[in-house]
Amino acid sequence: MSLVDTYLKRLEMVHPATASVEYLFEIHRRHVERVSWQSIDIFAGRPQPTAVKTAMKLIASGRSGYCFHLNGAFAGLLRELGFVVDWHRAGVQSHGRDPIIDGFHVGLSAEVEGERWVLDVGLGDMPWEPLPMAPGRYSQGPFTYEVTASQRSKNGWRLVNDSNAAFVGVDVDGAIVPDLQMFEDHHRHLSRDSHSPWVNLVVVRNREQQGSNELKGCYFTRRDVSGAHMRIVEDQREWFELLSDVFYEPLWDYDGRRREALWRAVIRKHEEWVSLGNR
Repeated sequence: MSLVDTYLKRLEMVHPATASVEYLFEIHRRHVERVSWQSIDIFAGRPQPTAVKTAMKLIASGRSGYCFHLNGAFAGLLRELGFVVDWHRAGVQSHGRDPIIDGFHVGLSAEVEGERWVLDVGLGDMPWEPLPMAPGRYSQGPFTYEVTASQRSKNGWRLVNDSNAAFVGVDVDGAIVPDLQMFEDHHRHLSRDSHSPWVNLVVVRNREQQGSNELKGCYFTRRDVSGAHMRIVEDQREWFELLSDVFYEPLWDYDGRRREALWRAVIRKHEEWVSLGNR
């Protein structure tokens, strides 16, 4: 079975008859639901390479990653299926910060059936479906997003996240990036530097039609139309079951020893994090 076929099998998709908007929407939905955003490998000291083919193999095998893996692999898959997809420099605006395009995120755009679309399967807390490359507000399930012109890049755009989301928005440079090589230094920092947030805390996120899920340390939060519902998961078995059943991340390449070490580190870091007043 080819890499593309294996990747599609994970998403329970088949090859498209044509590169259509309908197919783009369906594969985007499947991807954000079944391929979670996660910092587990970075936290465990096992960061994965971000080369496109390598990331595609990672996801096809049943694993996941963070933005450089997810948006890199998704674009690679779509291109193999006949879609016109481009990468862009981008930056995520966290709460309390100004908008920025710093290259610590890779953005995606696509042109399908004469229309341009904003794609992103690499944010974790993200749109469930592609958004039109046109100013406006767009509701998807219980969440509302906005697409505007970016004030940080000529010909760029800004994705404003839902007001209850984990971050404020994303600004994307309109210039096309030919490959992911320019992001390597950023990946190295995020995956290995002691000051990286992902080196110091496990975060796993995915999106569903009617809500989103987040596991941060030992806090599991479900957000849906009724609001945010958080609980603490301090049982090791339940924690790993959540990864597998809710986030489609069974960690098949972590044996018993690695799982035990991961869990001990999660508990320790979670307690440190909470002691500083975080949640």
